[in-house]
Amino acid sequence: MMMELDILLKSVSVVRVTGDTVRNITGINMDSRLVQPGDLFVAVKGTQADGHAYIGKAVEKGAVAVVCEVWPEVQAEGVTYVQVKDSESAVGRLATVFYGDPTSKLQLIGVTGTNGKTTIATLLYNMFRVFGYKCGLCSTVCNYIDDEAVPTEHTTPDPITLNRLLGRMADEGCKYAFMEVSSHAVAQHRIAGLKFAGGIFTNLTRDHLDYHKTFENYRDAKKAFFDGLPKGAFAVTNVDDRNGMIMVQNTKAVVKTYSLRAAADFKAKVSEESFEGMCLDVNGKEVSVPFIGRFNVSNLLAVYAAAVCMGRGAEDVLVALSTLRPVNGRFETIRSREGVTAIVDYAHTPDALVNVLSTVNEILKRRGEVITVCGAGGNRDKGKRPIMAQEAVKNSDRVIITSDNPRFEEPQEIINDMLAGLDKEQMRKVISIVDRKEAIRTACMMARPGDVVLVAGKGHEDYQEVKGVKHHFDDHEVIKGVFGI
Repeated sequence: MMMELDILLKSVSVVRVTGDTVRNITGINMDSRLVQPGDLFVAVKGTQADGHAYIGKAVEKGAVAVVCEVWPEVQAEGVTYVQVKDSESAVGRLATVFYGDPTSKLQLIGVTGTNGKTTIATLLYNMFRVFGYKCGLCSTVCNYIDDEAVPTEHTTPDPITLNRLLGRMADEGCKYAFMEVSSHAVAQHRIAGLKFAGGIFTNLTRDHLDYHKTFENYRDAKKAFFDGLPKGAFAVTNVDDRNGMIMVQNTKAVVKTYSLRAAADFKAKVSEESFEGMCLDVNGKEVSVPFIGRFNVSNLLAVYAAAVCMGRGAEDVLVALSTLRPVNGRFETIRSREGVTAIVDYAHTPDALVNVLSTVNEILKRRGEVITVCGAGGNRDKGKRPIMAQEAVKNSDRVIITSDNPRFEEPQEIINDMLAGLDKEQMRKVISIVDRKEAIRTACMMARPGDVVLVAGKGHEDYQEVKGVKHHFDDHEVIKGVFGI
């Protein structure tokens, strides 16, 4: 792939330039370690490091042009230097042009909110493949170009990786792409330059305050996504969430609402439920689905609403809904031969934990006990740790507090932060076991026929991150080992 620098620069607001702009660029990079001869290096002030400190290294590795915010004191001969006002915003626009403006060739649908993004994006991807289309998916679990899996590191990749991925989707004939849009991605301009055909808002609860500092900043990052939707796009919003209408108050998109409780364009209610699935009434029509939980009714309704907004007939959508299966690590049930039900779920926020436990208790109706295993991630919002413990205790018969991904923190200190939220009475229900494997094994051994063991926090993840190293760890494997299946 090759493109002239002057064509690329038409997509950004240039402050000043030195050097030749009529030259071929063979790649774009923000990471100096990945630079190849002929590349354009974009220096971005990141959260971990400032790319401006690595301009010299990028040039040494063969970068022929540099885009930056801060003008370098030293300029190498034969290299073109371009100053822009905001290189973080510019990199997405440059990558979009370089990779052939992929979102002009396919319809991109974004899903944002605290919980439900992975489920909704993945179900839409699966549904439109059922309809016979080639589709792409950008999600926390994995990226897909039709049926080819492309491993992922972040909910929303950096803008260069993202445009390269979308470019491949377009080149390989994908008509639709479904993407989880994180608050970080909006705040860091990772989606700059992309054109969205539609957006979906799920809900908003406390998360990522280690990065955004305040709930208002977090909310506004999500809202900015809808502010940027073009005229002719659709915005599907959850009016059961008090932020639902705030999200779309300044959008140019066509607004559609969904709700389980209030008047809305798309409505649903549960008529029957068990640990095997639910029977739903969606806009007056019945459908059976192998999903569990009120929060999943909301997710499925968002999928239904988006598919109808994308031009599919209501009947076709309901038939497709009935064929879909839960996403890996999202309320995934494992049954022992003795009649113990284990549930693996990604719930790692207080709200998500409440949703899952409320569902378990609604279905169980006190016919068995609920034993919850949970922890909290290291180097993340510490404020939610005691709240997680409180919600687990309130909604469970017994609780085992354990490690999640401690990252660079000491696991016992994270556990202590969680336990600090509990009083003496609550502590009677709780034990703490630092070793996650041992905690899960203990919970499964404690359970009797008819009980439910919820293992929360990691869901689909098959690793545990300790001191910067990812070690293989899978909640499913531990549970199946204890159950002998």
